[in-house]
Amino acid sequence: MLRGALLLVIGVLEAIYPHRVVDFWLSLALDDDGEPRRWVYTAARIEGVLIVLWTVRRWRAD
Repeated sequence: MLRGALLLVIGVLEAIYPHRVVDFWLSLALDDDGEPRRWVYTAARIEGVLIVLWTVRRWRAD
């Protein structure tokens, strides 16, 4: 329930203020030279694994 509510809020914010949301995440992800910080790739990998696990779990529940 909480996950769904959080995703809903993020989706609404991205729909209403796309530039602000993207600029916020880019300010965290990029260093002063415009290169991705080292942790960005690790975060992307973790996100990918979580998405796969969530999808597989939903498939098995159906």
